[in-house]
Amino acid sequence: MKTIFFRSLLLLMVIATCSVFATAGAKSRDLRTDRRDIRTDTRDIRHDRRDIRRDGRDRRTDVRDYRDDKKDGASKQELRSDRRDIAGDTRDIRSDRRAVRKDVRDRRADVRDRREDKKEPGQ
Repeated sequence: MKTIFFRSLLLLMVIATCSVFATAGAKSRDLRTDRRDIRTDTRDIRHDRRDIRRDGRDRRTDVRDYRDDKKDGASKQELRSDRRDIAGDTRDIRSDRRAVRKDVRDRRADVRDRREDKKEPGQ
């Protein structure tokens, strides 16, 4: 009877110890994953903002070309082409802005997750 009790007690201690180590390992993996996600989102935000600046420059150039062509009395087909270019650049800017907003939201969520993962159990 005593041996069964001690064996079961020993087995329970081994299981508890393994679960503590497994939880600690999972916690560090979670923190690592969260940091990686934050870095990726930050990189995406920078890239999208760069795209917005580039598209803004393109749109300003296209508007300038459109005005010059209009002053010079360009054909309707050329003016239509310039307007199409402006509209395309505007669409690009809007989609990049949406991407930035999405990436910022993702980064905020990742920071929140990391903060939660860092908290000690029981707090």
